Amino acid sequence: MKTTLKNSLLLFIFISFSAFSWSTTASKSSGSSIGLVPTVSVDTIKMTAGVPLKPEDVSPLLIGEQIPILKLPKSSGELFDLNKSVAETPTILVFYRGGWCPYCSKQLAGLQEIEKDLTKMGYQIIAISTDSPDNLSKTMDKQKLTYTLLSDANLAASKRFGIAFKSPKSYDKFLPETSGGKNVDKLLPVPSVFILNKKGMILFEYINPNITQRLSAPLLKAASAALREEI
Repeated sequence: MKTTLKNSLLLFIFISFSAFSWSTTASKSSGSSIGLVPTVSVDTIKMTAGVPLKPEDVSPLLIGEQIPILKLPKSSGELFDLNKSVAETPTILVFYRGGWCPYCSKQLAGLQEIEKDLTKMGYQIIAISTDSPDNLSKTMDKQKLTYTLLSDANLAASKRFGIAFKSPKSYDKFLPETSGGKNVDKLLPVPSVFILNKKGMILFEYINPNITQRLSAPLLKAASAALREEI
């Protein structure tokens, strides 16, 4: 009964938020977690700098897959070993565009509101963006965030997660600036949420090309609670 209820909850989350031609797929490992993967044929995708031109064409890592080995700068500039941290604590991993994005700012604030609840469940929150370490510090101070922010200024992590795409022309001027000059290809990540166990395996994901649609804090909290037995 618990598994059935959990599947129903996670499926409800995706039915409620999905507005694109994405298909639900069962977890490779347990068959109990649910995610979204694009139904686009690789042959039809136009690429630049090794990533799709459109956010709808990304090919993200799937539920049941392991996250890549990554070390990314914190707001202090110190390198943060993502895999080591995940191995110590199950993780809510969030990719957002940057502190300059109003939808991202709202999402970060929502995460802060439920951080204590997620911590009590045994999770940590780590959020990754294209911002430079200096701009991460500004975001943390402005929004009074207490969880970890990491800089993916060159989009190396976003590429390895399969969620990077070429940004529209309107972003060409300020993306290099907000990334400290490292986003030379002017890329963006599709806003994404992954729930990871201590093995670095993806148990849950929410990936939506519509930048205005984010997984709400209450639904993330519900999904996290439903997966506590698997973390």
